[in-house]
Amino acid sequence: MGIEKLTDKQEKQEKIVTMFDDIASTYDKANRVLSMGIDIQWRKQGCNKAFEILSKKSLGQVTDVATGTGDLLIYWKEQAEKNNVTIDKYVGIDPSKGMLDVARGKVNFAAFIEGKAQALPIADESTDVISISYGIRNVVDRVEALQEFYRTLKPGGIVVILEFTKQDRNGLIDKAIDFGMKKILPKIGGFISKNYEAYQYLPESIEEFLTTEMLATELESVGFEMKYTKSFSMGISTLMVAQKK
Repeated sequence: MGIEKLTDKQEKQEKIVTMFDDIASTYDKANRVLSMGIDIQWRKQGCNKAFEILSKKSLGQVTDVATGTGDLLIYWKEQAEKNNVTIDKYVGIDPSKGMLDVARGKVNFAAFIEGKAQALPIADESTDVISISYGIRNVVDRVEALQEFYRTLKPGGIVVILEFTKQDRNGLIDKAIDFGMKKILPKIGGFISKNYEAYQYLPESIEEFLTTEMLATELESVGFEMKYTKSFSMGISTLMVAQKK
């Protein structure tokens, strides 16, 4: 039974990776259109909050997990310069070769490594920051990934998570947001990427994901201390920052 479940998980993870390979070339364009660019500010706030909590002017390494096309690394570098923080090394990790090919073409200051969140190809206590933006819900073995974040972070290191967490939507505005996410977003994303299945997966993956409170509990269960939580745009997106004790 255990082997059967493991195989199911592996197959699901491989299907998700293949889906991202397929939409890699149009991923950035679809993101900007669907979010109307608002996600840029969400990402920048995550970077700034991490620098504020760490209170250091020099960091050895920032590691972006499920880095996709490397967007967040660009904002890490940009916000580091604005906060007068020196970062020696930037690393992006993703299981999708297609996404990494795009990332390498647009980000020339980072090292990119093909790898999974639940088996990070970096050493113990080797990074000051781990970030993952809109990727943790795509990790089938999520708790294992959180354990890997803890393993690879230096003592006092920070994990920054941006994600579409599950929400209870009951009001009129909530229902309008829900309708947009389930009906309009998949059509626009599918039109841009020519892959309707991939953008149908997005609202479904959010619906199947955890609430903010549940994710915080999982982070604490592997040893992290929650430092900051903020909801954006009426609960569409959530920023969570936790620190390794």
